[in-house]
Amino acid sequence: MAKFPVINMEKLNGEERAATMELIKDACENWGFFEVLNHGIPYDFMDKIESLTKEHYKKCMEQRFRELVASKALEGLQAEVTDMDWESTFYLRHLPESNMAEIPDLTDEYRKVMKEFALKLEKLAEELLDLFCENLGLEKGYLKKAFYGEKGPTFGTKVSNYPPCPTPDKIKGLRAHTDAGGIILLFQDPQVGGLQLLKDGEWVNVPPLRHSIVINLGDQLEVITNGQYKSVEHRVIAQTDGARMSIASFYNPGSDAVIYPAPALLEKEEEEKKGLYPKFVFEDYMKLYALLKFQAKEPRFEAMKAIATA
Repeated sequence: MAKFPVINMEKLNGEERAATMELIKDACENWGFFEVLNHGIPYDFMDKIESLTKEHYKKCMEQRFRELVASKALEGLQAEVTDMDWESTFYLRHLPESNMAEIPDLTDEYRKVMKEFALKLEKLAEELLDLFCENLGLEKGYLKKAFYGEKGPTFGTKVSNYPPCPTPDKIKGLRAHTDAGGIILLFQDPQVGGLQLLKDGEWVNVPPLRHSIVINLGDQLEVITNGQYKSVEHRVIAQTDGARMSIASFYNPGSDAVIYPAPALLEKEEEEKKGLYPKFVFEDYMKLYALLKFQAKEPRFEAMKAIATA
């Protein structure tokens, strides 16, 4: 099995740029996932976010999770649970409008650093989208523009903790799915693993790597690239030891953005590949995804096609 792709973004500035762009291209086409280092987000700042996130979980979320486990009888499971995940989460919205002030229990310091982190991740997402444009032969800014609705893109963060689980064979940390949106930037626990992606029919670990940001591609990038880039199924395996932190930020199209394969890419395709993906409003896709998240993506694409031709 090939090694999980890790990209050193510093190398984009020197003699190794072409080779690094090739690594990014291969990761987008054959993995749907990669990790980036030297991405411009200061490492001491990431350490602070990790520490504040773990502190917030201990203070505000841990007891609630224990109560949930007790109320749903999830301790000592005998049979497999397929309609729930072993995770404790909350959501932050950044764009088009922030909801940070409305989230209870966050300290002022935590709000401040998460706001700053979101700005840095937004910049990184847009930088990566332009690198994708370069690799695809699209004009610079095409993907960012494709994501823009009337109010720009949608951008939010899911903060998760995966506590130690006594029965990881009976319940997943997070069930297998592809991500509905655009580009996902994940700051994951540097020590406790569990994230896996499906490659060539096998589940492959995404290695914990201190100060890296894990990048994965959502369904919308698959549509816009007409399948050159793929969104890939992934899951989180619950662990018996250690709590795993996960801060996943989703840079998605605006709710009213119209998504369709890039015409410049379709021009180069053979005739039978021109009708593979539908054209739709992102919000309509999300309504469907909410019902079918943990099922295969292909029927979602077909359902959107059927709506478009109805």
